[in-house]
Amino acid sequence: MNEYREKRRHYRSVLTVFGRKPVLEALADPGLDCERLHLATSNRREPTLERILALAAERGVETREHSREALARISRNGRQDQGVALDIRCPRFAELDEGLAALDAQPSVRLLALDGVTNPQNAGMAIRSARAGGIDGILYADRGNPALGPLVIKGSAGTLYGAPLLRCATVAEGVAACREAGYTVYTLQADAGRDLFSAPLAARALFVLGGETDGVSPAVAAQAGEALAVPMAAGVESLNVAVTAALVAYAPRLARGPGER
Repeated sequence: MNEYREKRRHYRSVLTVFGRKPVLEALADPGLDCERLHLATSNRREPTLERILALAAERGVETREHSREALARISRNGRQDQGVALDIRCPRFAELDEGLAALDAQPSVRLLALDGVTNPQNAGMAIRSARAGGIDGILYADRGNPALGPLVIKGSAGTLYGAPLLRCATVAEGVAACREAGYTVYTLQADAGRDLFSAPLAARALFVLGGETDGVSPAVAAQAGEALAVPMAAGVESLNVAVTAALVAYAPRLARGPGER
């Protein structure tokens, strides 16, 4: 059992990047822990691939060759992987239960969840905003969120690799686990009666941002302790999810005191 958990922990902490340009950029970044390079045996040598191989050799990255079909299973995107994939170790990725346990000693914790955010660029930009604002953990579900591929990485401007991603099967299951761990769940909704910057917030808070089309899902909304709104001028109905993520991340610094309203 311990061996299984260790393998799963390792799997969860590895992000597989595919495509020649993303792989080349990752290998060229000395701050990334590149674990293993995967190549299709059918690849034709060309300048970009030669540079990839040279960088992998310089860094001592293990290189493996696979059939085209096997590589497609590794990259999970045979149409766009261009015969190249790279495993990158992301030390702040964790299973949700382990991430919550690691945060247990902190007196104040702010978590963010993306519920049904389907656009990879939006997901990436939201991760970037959350990381910039010091969010302690980002719930990221296997189902209901975009696959962690080049578009999410691009949207995050590369900050995804160091983001505190807490992996779970679904957002609803992740929210339920956080509630059991003592977190108050807040949803962001335009028609909420209290606003993000004046409501007293719990020391352990999970903020859920809904998707681009349907907002917060019913399964998650049913578990929320309170809905909060971002105050907006008349005529503006909503904000991009990445902007909302930034406001949530910086809310403690932007909160208004009693005499400042």
